[in-house]
Amino acid sequence: MTARILLLGGTTEALRLARRLGPETVYSLAGLGRVPDDLPCRVRVGGFGGAEGMAAFIAAEGIELLLDLTHPYAAQISRNAARAAEITGVPCWALRRPGWQPGPGDDWREVDGWDELTRALAPFNRPLFTSGREPLAYLQEIPAHQHWTVRCLQAEAAPPRAEVIGARGPFALDEERALFARIRCDVLVSKNSGSASTEPKLQVARELGLPVLLLRRPVLPTVAQEFGEFEALCLALQC
Repeated sequence: MTARILLLGGTTEALRLARRLGPETVYSLAGLGRVPDDLPCRVRVGGFGGAEGMAAFIAAEGIELLLDLTHPYAAQISRNAARAAEITGVPCWALRRPGWQPGPGDDWREVDGWDELTRALAPFNRPLFTSGREPLAYLQEIPAHQHWTVRCLQAEAAPPRAEVIGARGPFALDEERALFARIRCDVLVSKNSGSASTEPKLQVARELGLPVLLLRRPVLPTVAQEFGEFEALCLALQC
């Protein structure tokens, strides 16, 4: 496909797609983490200023197709994309990867928001957070009986009863086993991203019989076309 494309990225699949698309594509990133410098397409970093700002960018750049390949929990960006598509009349396609599903013996518990998560964490001592940067705002409120390990894109200094690890997937199974053992993890906290690159942590929790607290997925807007598989999207794009 030779259309002018605005690709909203930040996921593994978005980067894979950006490597397949040519210079007529604009690959847009929020700015967190490493910005690739070896892509055949143009890379844009930063926000748009809401749906109206994105619509203005689409019009100014002559964008003909908007692709939403953001994280399943980046609900506001997805809402902005759907609204910008409405404003401009440009179709919006989205890759909506399915969530993980529990297997036999899994102890998965869905929670809504930080308050419910805090209550669910109360019986545990050494949680591993793999749910993004949100826990960093609460490092000064760690209960006296707990030690937190937070894994996110960028490491930073932490108080005595916490550790912040900077890492980006994919994560190997043996590496995850070693991490769980080192920190003596007794509960895993995660978003249900559905990503294969971060799934090994769930296998380790399964092997150890640990509970998993999953933040419930947000409801995302309806768009012109939704794809559940990366290759199906690539086939539609003819790339």
